Amino acid sequence: MKRLLVLAAAATALFANAQTYPGSKPISIVVPFAAGGPTDRVARDLAEAMRKALPGSNFVVENVNGAGGTIGATKVAKASPDGHTLLLFHIGMAATPALYRKLQYKPLEDFEYLGLVNEVPMTLIGKPQLPANTYRDFENYIKANSGKLNIAHAGLGSASHLCGLMWQSAINAKEAMTTIPFGGTGPAMNALVGGQVDLMCDQTTNTTGQIEAGRVKAFAVTTAKPLSKHKLLKDYPSLQEMGLKGFDLTIWHGLYAPKGTPPAILVQLNTALKAALKDADFVKKQEGLGAIVVTDKRMEPAAHKAFVAGEIAKLKPVIEAAKQFAD
Repeated sequence: MKRLLVLAAAATALFANAQTYPGSKPISIVVPFAAGGPTDRVARDLAEAMRKALPGSNFVVENVNGAGGTIGATKVAKASPDGHTLLLFHIGMAATPALYRKLQYKPLEDFEYLGLVNEVPMTLIGKPQLPANTYRDFENYIKANSGKLNIAHAGLGSASHLCGLMWQSAINAKEAMTTIPFGGTGPAMNALVGGQVDLMCDQTTNTTGQIEAGRVKAFAVTTAKPLSKHKLLKDYPSLQEMGLKGFDLTIWHGLYAPKGTPPAILVQLNTALKAALKDADFVKKQEGLGAIVVTDKRMEPAAHKAFVAGEIAKLKPVIEAAKQFAD
């Protein structure tokens, strides 16, 4: 009886909170990475846009770094479901179930999905000394030099790591090249520009400047279709267009709340999110990061969750087959 009374009191408190939400308590957006990185910048832009869309609200960004984003995600999964603790996570939300075999949360069960925020395309790039100039020439070069090439990435679970794994699996080249991890995107890119490694696959946020300056060679983009509206990358083919059926990989960000957050609060948060995604200042800032703001049905919770489930199904077998785990 005592337990029932406690549960009833908690439910009453959550209902009362939903009636007065957001109230005076700040809404914390947990970023599971260090301050200053791409996800942190997206979170700060989003916090400002959502503040404008949710009258009386005060958003703050909290950086909870470590273990590939899983420490911050775990914190939100275990937080009070009162709408005052949210999580902004990128594609790692879908990759961590395979990368970490003892994960303390279940991505599809322990969160309320609020909507997808943005996507960043990726580019397959090579060192400037490579003799190949087109993607087809590049594939032929790989076949002719099987076992002699290497591919760089920024670390386990990074965008470049996931993209490299996906691409190697798609062309059946896992044994054709050596994988070299670096402690971050900067060192990996420097090694590529300097010719110490042969290729890398990374998000346009990191590759566009290098391509434009001629410091690396670009061969293809990872989106399902070519980036026809991108000033620099519009003439590069998509990997799917080059015969890798079903290849479609972007680095995306989604917003989440703890499981059990009252429906009335979830509706308010989703409404504020959708308004933020249409905010002209937010869109402009995201374009400056090389990101594309989501405008399709994935802004809605159900479609967002279905999308992440599909990404988990896509990444899990590739990571497990490579046996490249983070724990």
